[in-house]
Amino acid sequence: MSVSYDVPLSLDQAELVLRHLNLVIEKNGVLNLTRIDSISEGIVKHILDSLLFMKGIPQTISSNDHAQFVDVGTGAGFPGIPLVVMGAWRGLLIDSVGKKSRAVREFVEELGLRHRVSVETIRAEDLARSNPLCFDVVTARAVAEISVLLEYASPLLKRDGLLVCSKAHVPDTELRHAKQVAPLCGFHHVLRETFELPLDMGHREILSYKKTGAATVRLPRQAGMAKHMPL
Repeated sequence: MSVSYDVPLSLDQAELVLRHLNLVIEKNGVLNLTRIDSISEGIVKHILDSLLFMKGIPQTISSNDHAQFVDVGTGAGFPGIPLVVMGAWRGLLIDSVGKKSRAVREFVEELGLRHRVSVETIRAEDLARSNPLCFDVVTARAVAEISVLLEYASPLLKRDGLLVCSKAHVPDTELRHAKQVAPLCGFHHVLRETFELPLDMGHREILSYKKTGAATVRLPRQAGMAKHMPL
């Protein structure tokens, strides 16, 4: 049975995201970027998985060439590079691991996206100190618990900005904790959509939180505190 995920993709866009996947798998031969080593699995678990983020991002933002998102913990460039390909906006892709960010910078150059994509080796907390309140959207794919992501995103986002995250499964305890932390970080929960990936390749949830006010706690905290001493 075929399933439609209703994510429009032009031929040019499809070519770019497939080229990106090929570059990742090729680089994976010398650098451990992903455990996925086949095109067929990568199309589902990397490309489709990334494109599902568009469910939580209004087209008015992604089609705006003045809008900017930051992809936290970008890894091999997912979902950051596919999201840039899908819109007119600009992306900053960050990872704290230098060898990963250097590889992603190579991919960006090879794909001809340098005019719309920047890549940095930096932690989210440090980026928030150098570029506070600058971004329209923060994305995160399987990076950390939602409460941690809310803390990362708050000092990065403009007013009315969005945190959009993807999770394989969200335990009730994680959702309850996020519900407590969201108002402390100035957020309101606006969306939760669930998907089953094709070929029984897994379950995905897209969650969006809107920044509706200022945080009531001082952010960012020191690097690592969000994970090791959660709010």
